[in-house]
Amino acid sequence: MLAVVFPGQGSQEVGMASDFAACFAESRAVLAEADDAFGGPLSRYMAEGPDEVLRRTEVTQPAILAASIAIWRVLEPRLPRPPILLAGHSLGEYTALVAAGSLDLAEAIRLVRRRGQLMAEAVPEGFGGMLAVLGLAGDEVARVCAGVLGTVAPANFNSEAQTVIAGETGALGRASEALRAAGAKRLIPLAVSAPFHCALMAPAQEKLAPALAEACFRDLRVPVVSNVTARPYRTAAEARTLLREQVCAPVRWVECVRAMVAAGARVHLEVGPGDVLTGLAARIARQLVRPHVSKVAQLEQALAKLAEGIA
Repeated sequence: MLAVVFPGQGSQEVGMASDFAACFAESRAVLAEADDAFGGPLSRYMAEGPDEVLRRTEVTQPAILAASIAIWRVLEPRLPRPPILLAGHSLGEYTALVAAGSLDLAEAIRLVRRRGQLMAEAVPEGFGGMLAVLGLAGDEVARVCAGVLGTVAPANFNSEAQTVIAGETGALGRASEALRAAGAKRLIPLAVSAPFHCALMAPAQEKLAPALAEACFRDLRVPVVSNVTARPYRTAAEARTLLREQVCAPVRWVECVRAMVAAGARVHLEVGPGDVLTGLAARIARQLVRPHVSKVAQLEQALAKLAEGIA
């Protein structure tokens, strides 16, 4: 059985989905709709950059969503069987809700643009950041952060040996020292515009709530695994609540992948730019067949893997 996942911020690249737009009318239609909803040349930024514009959070988030759906609209009707579950890493959960029929593409583009703006504005530049911690279990990272003065906490539980933390700059420095002492192998500062998925995002969460309340959600055709609870949900009401909570809550990706396996998934298909989630799945559940599609050249090979893995 098949689970489909969609990437989050950090997977963007200039040229993403451009080959799909060149080859498929379905992809061109997605990008045209995304431009209209964005209110500007989003597809041009995706195709041509410049990179400094594409890296702006309020551009990055709708761009990755549009690229992922441009690929999904080509791939979905070619699947040998429909997925039993969908999921997405942070921003990718909005993409999953579009794929599940809960959100229209235009509605989702407007929401994630607003989300990106609010997240970028929530914390003054230089006040906070994010750091990848390698070689230490997630529960140990959480324990160490809880003992540090200031706001710092796990933001992404990405694999058993990779946890991203977020918080105030000073608290991140103190946490770094404590994590090294606890046995962390590497600490890698991330080039992000804000400390996402931590308590410092509370202003963004509060301001995003009205937009989520006003948006038109429908009950889901396919369950989506929540970043917040690592459990599947099916209703419009749950989608609204969980997306609001997601702004400050950590992404429990290890548990999300395990929930897919527990539900019977044997194939993990990543759809969208990059292959970050495919790499994480290899660390979390090596038994999964793990195709990904970010380029047209990968399409037929991925479909062959899907047919073999689902059979």
